[in-house]
Amino acid sequence: MPLRRLARKRERKIINDINMTPLIDLTFLLLITFIITMPAIEQGIAIRLPQGRADNLPNKKSNTVSLDAEGRIFLNNKQFLLDELEQTLGEMAADDPNVAVLIRADERLDYGKVMQVVRILYKVKITRMALVTVSD
Repeated sequence: MPLRRLARKRERKIINDINMTPLIDLTFLLLITFIITMPAIEQGIAIRLPQGRADNLPNKKSNTVSLDAEGRIFLNNKQFLLDELEQTLGEMAADDPNVAVLIRADERLDYGKVMQVVRILYKVKITRMALVTVSD
């Protein structure tokens, strides 16, 4: 019984406040992580864009078709074959007739590859498209 008596003497103290320091540390860690990774997420595929005059690009959220120097095709940073790209873009055009597509192609790429993508856009009736270049 002596253990029981000791247990009664110790009263448990209720903690009424929350220690905010670990929560603030976690918030800053997440903020820094997002700040560092966001530019990598936006660019995605490493492409050397040709130079040109950049006019008004569509303001609303656009889908991006990227072609790298090896000729691989990406839609919103996910790799596709030409047939898969046509099917996916066709579904997107059916869902939203005003869908906008930006084409980013490496300047070292054969022009015919870019035109294959433009033909697919024309075939699936996507009329809002732009070729992305870097400013002079």
